[in-house]
Amino acid sequence: MASARSLTARCRQWLRRTDAAPETGGAEAGAGPPDGRAAQPATAVGEPKTAPAKPRSASEPQAAPEPQSDVDEERVDLLRATASAHFGYESFRPGQLEAMTAVLSGQDTLCVLPTGAGKSAVYQVPALLIGGPTVVVSPLIALQRDQIRRLGQAVGATPGSGGVAANSQLGRRSYREALDAIVRGDAEFLFLSPEQLGREEIRRALTEARPSLFVVDEAHCISAWGHDFRPDYLRLGQVIEDLGRPRVIALTATASPPVREEIVERLRLRDPAIVVRGFDRPNIFLEVITFTSEDAQARAIVERVAGEPKPGLVYAATRRHTEVLATELAELGLSARAYHAGLKRTERSAVEAAFVGGDCDVVVATTAFGMGIDKADVRFVIHAQVPDSLDSYYQEIGRAGRDGEPAIAALFFRPADLGLRRFFASGRPDVESLQRVATLVGLAPGPVTPADLAREARVRDTTLTLLVDLLEQADAIAVDDAGAIRPADAAAPPREAAERALEIAEGRGHFEQSRIDMMRGFAETTGCRRQLLLAYFGETLEQPCGHCDTCRAGTARPAVDQRSSPFPIGGLVRHASWGAGTVMRFEGDRITVLFDESGYRTLSLGAIEKGGLLTPLETPLP
Repeated sequence: MASARSLTARCRQWLRRTDAAPETGGAEAGAGPPDGRAAQPATAVGEPKTAPAKPRSASEPQAAPEPQSDVDEERVDLLRATASAHFGYESFRPGQLEAMTAVLSGQDTLCVLPTGAGKSAVYQVPALLIGGPTVVVSPLIALQRDQIRRLGQAVGATPGSGGVAANSQLGRRSYREALDAIVRGDAEFLFLSPEQLGREEIRRALTEARPSLFVVDEAHCISAWGHDFRPDYLRLGQVIEDLGRPRVIALTATASPPVREEIVERLRLRDPAIVVRGFDRPNIFLEVITFTSEDAQARAIVERVAGEPKPGLVYAATRRHTEVLATELAELGLSARAYHAGLKRTERSAVEAAFVGGDCDVVVATTAFGMGIDKADVRFVIHAQVPDSLDSYYQEIGRAGRDGEPAIAALFFRPADLGLRRFFASGRPDVESLQRVATLVGLAPGPVTPADLAREARVRDTTLTLLVDLLEQADAIAVDDAGAIRPADAAAPPREAAERALEIAEGRGHFEQSRIDMMRGFAETTGCRRQLLLAYFGETLEQPCGHCDTCRAGTARPAVDQRSSPFPIGGLVRHASWGAGTVMRFEGDRITVLFDESGYRTLSLGAIEKGGLLTPLETPLP
């Protein structure tokens, strides 16, 4: 391991070289913030306060990318040295080094790595080599606390390298001290939720601090197609612009192609490096058990949970289901707790703490539970009802077996449950609400705040955010830097704007229905479940996995050579009715296409050939 002094000298030498020769496509690598303050590489390279007992690494260490120049080689060397000195990493996991190198070169980066694959290191290591503070937008306070704790363990008392948070649970004095620490350069990382960025005090402090790196954690929350959609994420693109366009890192563990596309668009990423690695979690056994009777399904779930090694998670579709299942499990003597958004915050925090601390065997939850829960030894994830999409399913089963030990993901599938999911997906705003919001904005004497508009329109704040988003996409209204809403330039009349926004909402509804169809296909397939799941995310598994129930039953057929598809995987096609799309999977007699407007469709090759339904597109779509 290099000494702090020699490593610091190399950092400074490298920073001088890159200042003299800026990289194409991004900010100058290693350059200080625009106010001219000197970069602080020395804080990145001290010896760790306490050396880890065992260096952490991937099961298969990642080789460094082939250096394209002396500068590239220096970047790789510095990243390795910093990762070792501060975090105890002696090797990188797949995708980490590629993403770090892109960040250090000044390039915006979208990084999709599986749960437990070290996404945090992707921003933490290069941040210590880049002058200027780092803003980390994280949706949950629990996530923020965990990251700050881990950073404290890694960087110790190294000046200017730690993290602080600004959130709603802090007192006024602590809140102000956190902002002052970032402005003065006493802390490198500021963690906050997207809601905090609406506060003038935060925006003013960040403008003064001039961040060089803007990190969006759980970036799938920005996508309307994402299963954890958070409206407050929608304004991040404008916030980034207002801060002078620091380089941006978007991180997520699950993002199918349409979600990745929307992340790039919403965050306004510029020519981003897109790093997608390793959706496969081979230690998790995939299984689907099918029922026709709801009573039989419920009994089987309780029996299965009781017989599996603990701890474990059970996901249910409704709050009522979580309460009923948790009660039945508790009656068997298990320590089981229900968890959903209807509980008080203190109750939810108590369940989280009990589960992480080992005092709770099973949590029965809606999708509200899981994000921010750092527990490596979860032995099973059971879905009591079918999830709304493979995106949600993958995110939730990814909470099992993070320690690399065997784990189980079991879906208890009853076809009738799909009706509930279709009902949820069919919800759409009514044209009268959209028209009322557009009218109120047009009649206001000036920009109106969201709170005032929600009150006048008689809708909830969350509903208003969705209505405003649709009207903004319909070019009817605009949102300024402070979040105030005004009519867009050359806006259409309210009725016309509302109808245009409704068309956008209906398109989303069709897309959501197609994702439910894909979820049903996964549950009902006799082929390898892992192959189908990975194909959904754009990843090919050449042979059946051998570690799912269909492979074990012998029904999974040998893999079809994807190269023999008459329409190349990843190729662009156009359908006579559904428009343009991307070929995702070939199954011998049929293909699955992701259409831009209507979502996922599985088509018979016979029907395609007979009706001439698909036309290859040789050039990328505009």
